[in-house]
Amino acid sequence: MGNTSSKGESDASEPPLEGGKHKAKLQVQNQHKGSINSASSGASSDVGGSNNSLMVQQVQGSMTRSASGADVTEKYLTQLVPVEKLAEILREQSSAKFGVNGIVSDVFVSQVFPQYADLGQRLFRLMHTNSKATTKHLGAVAFRQQCERFLGIMDDAKTLECYIKMYSQDDNPDFIDKTGVTRLLHICYTIAMQHSGNAVLCQAINRTFGSVTKSIFLCHDSLSLGYVCRWFEQNLIRLVLLVHKYCVHTLSTAYRGLEQQTQSCGIELQTPVLEQRNPFTDTTDHSGGAAFLDSLMPLSQAWLLAGALPPLYSKPQTVAPSPASKSNNNSTASTVVQIFKEKLSMMPSHWTLLYDSNEHGVGANRFLHHVLGYRGPTLVLLHTKDEQTYCIAAPSEWKETHLFVGGEGSCVIQLLPKFVILEKKPNILYLNTSIRGYPKGLRAGADPRKPIIAVDEHFENVDCKGLAAGLMSIEVWGCGDKTSREVQLDIKKWQIKEAERQRTVKLTAADWMDHPDRYLLELGGRQNYNN
Repeated sequence: MGNTSSKGESDASEPPLEGGKHKAKLQVQNQHKGSINSASSGASSDVGGSNNSLMVQQVQGSMTRSASGADVTEKYLTQLVPVEKLAEILREQSSAKFGVNGIVSDVFVSQVFPQYADLGQRLFRLMHTNSKATTKHLGAVAFRQQCERFLGIMDDAKTLECYIKMYSQDDNPDFIDKTGVTRLLHICYTIAMQHSGNAVLCQAINRTFGSVTKSIFLCHDSLSLGYVCRWFEQNLIRLVLLVHKYCVHTLSTAYRGLEQQTQSCGIELQTPVLEQRNPFTDTTDHSGGAAFLDSLMPLSQAWLLAGALPPLYSKPQTVAPSPASKSNNNSTASTVVQIFKEKLSMMPSHWTLLYDSNEHGVGANRFLHHVLGYRGPTLVLLHTKDEQTYCIAAPSEWKETHLFVGGEGSCVIQLLPKFVILEKKPNILYLNTSIRGYPKGLRAGADPRKPIIAVDEHFENVDCKGLAAGLMSIEVWGCGDKTSREVQLDIKKWQIKEAERQRTVKLTAADWMDHPDRYLLELGGRQNYNN
């Protein structure tokens, strides 16, 4: 029985390297230490045992490694039962299809990541490289070890480093080029869309990805992994962490579908997050042409903003369960699905368009009429005539004041042609159209004398860091919950009713005798005015 268990613990394709040399050294060391330690002489009677392999490593301080990447000293049963079951299933399928006592890349990709083959191949290659295996396949023990290490990453910077490394150049693993970054952005976008109910092909996706690569690489073709990691950490780390959440969930739950011989790997969302029609530009409609594409924020640009801004802007709405689902016995399972919806859905399904200058008209009064009263975060997008696009993110309600306001989360971002976070500080927002003695218009920046963004009082021109340009259009998106929008609409309804009531006031004869309008009419020469 002892030989059988030992054989089952180690793969047949994983012989210890230079095993004969270790045995010879062990015999010599045991002969020298036989007179000193009786335990050593007892151990020398069984040269081929696993205890002696461990003793050799302790004495000479070296590590024996299998060809498939598993260390002899780390051949232990994993504490993660899902990973152990997954490794056993993949090993059996690899043995049946390829006759290999280990795990093959094709089996791993087809069974665990059938929808995202490129992501699965890159993840397997990362685990294969980290295990330093010399064979094409990965031993079951090494696979379990690498899965445990991957699932055990808790630091966001380490997580980001893993994914940047996954998309590095094949011939130069220490550098990454524009193609690698674009592929990383594409998998981030695809997973976010398919888990938010917005699996829509965005026509402007290449322009959105191009704004990111222009900001990172400038005139370079490739850059070091460390530089690109720091850029993503400062700007778009949440996009990559979203993919990691998906990979962790998939590795932890894929064995369930494989045990049932189904392809239901990953997270299956039965209902979309969106309760209404996609509020962003439907880029599958080409009837509007380029002008329509530039008029409203594309879906891919909204996704990019949601990843760059603080979570208070992109937190999805909580969909209230129906009474029928509450009485259902599967309410717990639906709650779990809802949790993963909220964690994986970075798509801002709750954003609502408050103001579009192409539809509502351009002007300060038009801006104030549609934006004031909305008690929630907002995004102000400024499109210039020279194809520049800027975004001013306000975490709270806009109010006219002569002071610079704005809490944590206030931000100024350039979206096109490059994606750059220009400033991210509190107290950088300014709006004044009526207070005399102070600059009028819309401004954003920490320095009141030299703001980064300045829109004139007529909302005709915009100045960014001293470069003036004509303002083509403005759009404002509300990022609050339904209550914020409903309160704003209620306020507007009340204002309309109050204005109508004031306009149709009927005066009695007694009221007219003391009314100031009667005195003005008499001054104008009309002494006898009949009401």
